[in-house]
Amino acid sequence: MAEDQNTYILSDSATAPDRDAWFALPAGFTTLPLDVLTAPVGSPGASRLREVVDDLLAGVPDGVGRQQVIGQLAGAQRMMLALREEGVVHCSLGLHRDDDGDGRLLTSFFTFRWQEISRAPRHLTAARAVAAGHERIEVLDLPCGPAALGEVARTVAPDLGLAVERLLQIHAYLPHPDGSRLAVLTLTTPAPHRRAHYRAMLHDVAEHVSFDDPMVHLRTNV
Repeated sequence: MAEDQNTYILSDSATAPDRDAWFALPAGFTTLPLDVLTAPVGSPGASRLREVVDDLLAGVPDGVGRQQVIGQLAGAQRMMLALREEGVVHCSLGLHRDDDGDGRLLTSFFTFRWQEISRAPRHLTAARAVAAGHERIEVLDLPCGPAALGEVARTVAPDLGLAVERLLQIHAYLPHPDGSRLAVLTLTTPAPHRRAHYRAMLHDVAEHVSFDDPMVHLRTNV
C-alpha cells in the first residue's frame, strides 16, 4: 500500500463549477457514481454501473479478488441509499495490495459529505465533531484550516451481505470557512489490522482539501 500513497489523482471536483471543496485521492481509488450505484435493475443507470464494475474487475487479476470486489460493491449499493440521505456527494472504491502482509487485495470506501452545523469558531467545531464516540482522536492544523481526525469501529448489519462482522471507519472533520457546514471525509475498511496505513492515507487526503478553487490559483500563477 505504501507506494500508492505517493501518487495522488485530482478528483473531478477540481473542474466542477458548482463545488465548494476540492480534494485529491491516492492512486487505486475509482469514483463510484452515486446516481447509478443505486439505479433500479434494467435502467440505463444499471447499465452504466455494469460498465464501471467491468472496468474495476479488469484490474483485478485473480478470481478470488474479483469475487471480493463484487461482494463489497453489493454491500456498498445498500449503504449508498442511506448515505445519500446523509449528504454524501462523493464515493470512491479503493483497491490496494497488502504489501506488508500476504499481498492480498484490500478494499476500502471513501466518502465525502456535507453536514450542516451551528456557527462557532472553526477549531471548536472540529473538536466537537470528533469528541463523542471516537477513538484515537487527533486535532489537526491543515492548510485549509482547523480539523480533527478520529476512528469508529462499526458492526456490520447482516442484511448488507458483507463477509465481515466489523468495519473500521476513520473520519476527518473539516469546518468550512463560511461557518455553516462541516466537510466530513470518511474512509471505511474491512481490514482494521491495517489501521495505520488507512489513517495515514486519510490524513494525507485531508491535507489536500481546499475550500478555494485550486484552478484559479493555477491560472493566476501562469
